[in-house]
Amino acid sequence: MNKPNFGPRPGGNPRFNRGPIKKEAEHRINELIRVPQVRLVGDNITVGVYAIADALKIARDQESDLVEISPNADPPVCKVIDYNKFLYERKKKDKEMKAASKASQMKEIRFTPNTDDHDFTFKTKHAENFLKEGHKVRAYVQFRGRAIVYADRGQVLLLKFAEALEEIGVPEQLPKLEGKKMFITIAPKSKKK
Repeated sequence: MNKPNFGPRPGGNPRFNRGPIKKEAEHRINELIRVPQVRLVGDNITVGVYAIADALKIARDQESDLVEISPNADPPVCKVIDYNKFLYERKKKDKEMKAASKASQMKEIRFTPNTDDHDFTFKTKHAENFLKEGHKVRAYVQFRGRAIVYADRGQVLLLKFAEALEEIGVPEQLPKLEGKKMFITIAPKSKKK
């Protein structure tokens, strides 16, 4: 029987190595920590600087792992904890942070200086929904060509927009002209308990 060949073919390109790929660990743990001394932290631990052999012994006595959490410190900081539990908690915390950052997004609504009443009402209803969901709304009037001479119309339109949303939103600043766009940002009102 032929053995499976995981290496590159003779004369083949080594970039296409079909061998098993080993992912390097994110943190050094236990015997992989190669420094003479470490600063030890963790639950039920006297915080201090220990020789690596003593730190490993303390970790084994607690039936845990010695995990290097800050390798660039002098001496490196290690924590006595179950490594799988450490990874799980870190992953959970990252997921919560990601969810929190996604929770509030900036939604944009575009107008022109000649936006009619129906479009204005339609877009205001969208902005209302965004604010109720907890998102900020950035409305802007886009001026094209010589329409910039109607900057006052744009300002009136944005102030009317802010006034229509005053029950559920608070303007963060007055309408501001930047280039050929005039902006206003409206944040949702905080709900009183």
